[in-house]
Amino acid sequence: MPTLKTRNFFISHAWSYESHYNTLVSLFNEEPNFSWWNYSVPSSDACHDKTTSGLKSCLTRQINPAKGIIILAGMWAAYSGWIEYKIDEYVRLSKTIMGVRPWGQERPPTKVKNAANIMVNWNRSSIIYATRDLI
Repeated sequence: MPTLKTRNFFISHAWSYESHYNTLVSLFNEEPNFSWWNYSVPSSDACHDKTTSGLKSCLTRQINPAKGIIILAGMWAAYSGWIEYKIDEYVRLSKTIMGVRPWGQERPPTKVKNAANIMVNWNRSSIIYATRDLI
C-alpha cells in the first residue's frame, strides 16, 4: 500500500462554537486512509500572549505551515474580527481556502464565500473529498 499523503491544514473556528470544531476534528481522525496534521488553535492550547498583537502573531505562526485552511462558515463568522483577520492572512499567505456551510445554512458570509476556493456543505463525504482534492 502506498504511503498516505499527510494533509496539513488549519481549521478556523470560534471557541464559543468549539463543538463544531471538535466534530470536524473527529471526522478527520475517524476517516480511514486519511493522514493529517492539525495546525489549529484549540481553546485547550490557546495562545499565551493575549494582547491583540500577540494573538495575531500566534495565529500567523500557526497558519503559516498549513497548506490549506478550513473555515466553518457559520453566520457568526460575519461578525468576528478574528475570522476576518484570519481570512486576510490566508489570502496574504496564498493558502487554499475551503469554506464549510453548517447544517441548515443557505448563505455563507460574503467574505468567506469570496475568499474560498471551494464551499462545501456540512457533509462528511463532501468535506473529505474537497480536502483530499485541494489540500
